[in-house]
Amino acid sequence: MTNNEKQLSPEQSEEIITVLRERFEKNIDRHPELEWSKVEAKLKTNPEKLWSLHEMERTGGEPDVIDYDTETDVYTFYDCAVESPKGRRSVCYDREALESRKKHKPENTAIDMATDMGIDLLTEEQYRYLQEFGSFDNKASSWVQTPDPIRKRGGAIFCDRRYDTVFVYHNGADSYYSARGFRGLLKV
Repeated sequence: MTNNEKQLSPEQSEEIITVLRERFEKNIDRHPELEWSKVEAKLKTNPEKLWSLHEMERTGGEPDVIDYDTETDVYTFYDCAVESPKGRRSVCYDREALESRKKHKPENTAIDMATDMGIDLLTEEQYRYLQEFGSFDNKASSWVQTPDPIRKRGGAIFCDRRYDTVFVYHNGADSYYSARGFRGLLKV
């Protein structure tokens, strides 16, 4: 995909800004100290980031601001859908895992999709941070960035929340399930 294809029309830009504003206002407890007008101004000067947020929304992520770094003036949007985004499920972890499968290959990988969308997979630490803002993945699970020593042995890690506790598990990186997707974040 070329950079020209990663641009929204003026109508799409206004539509995603409206969706993000409404979510921001509905979930003010995620960002009580922030002002939407400043977030919106930042979005309007970063059209490539707005495209990525559109992709997060299109795939069911329900992105919202849950972090702001005052030193760097950077807002961080996380996928805040209650369950792992539906448009990003049934994917194995990465390209190497996909290519290693002999049969029943999934259509895509978490790493490839995140890269194509211009977002980052959450780390385990970021996943735990997200859980401070709600109760996420009580039925589904989400791939998270896997440390190299685990990945080099063919594994990958994923997280979910059960019994009011965040759990981290491992699986073969080539596995995929209809209830496992991935969550991402975007810094603007």
